[in-house]
Amino acid sequence: MSNEEKPVNESNNHNDNVDEKNASAEAEKNKRSPSDFLKAVLGRPVNVKLNSGTNYRGVLACLDGYMNIAMEQTEEYEDGQLKAKYGDCFIRGNNVLYISAQARK
Repeated sequence: MSNEEKPVNESNNHNDNVDEKNASAEAEKNKRSPSDFLKAVLGRPVNVKLNSGTNYRGVLACLDGYMNIAMEQTEEYEDGQLKAKYGDCFIRGNNVLYISAQARK
């Protein structure tokens, strides 16, 4: 039997499959849902981008299932320029493009 015709060592394939399953289980354990992210950033600085392109930066006070957002210490930015500062800000959820965590100042 030549080298090309030798059967593949089954034990090595089995170990590869086990490693893949362990990696898959580890990745599953580390997955976070959007809901987990939103719970984690409550009370922390966030950046909220609207469909219009306007950005709001402030502390996420609360939000609901429709992604209606209440923020505190809010700054409004258009094209990277500060346009206004608000004590409290309420944003209707259907206008939100995304919410991202902001580094603490």
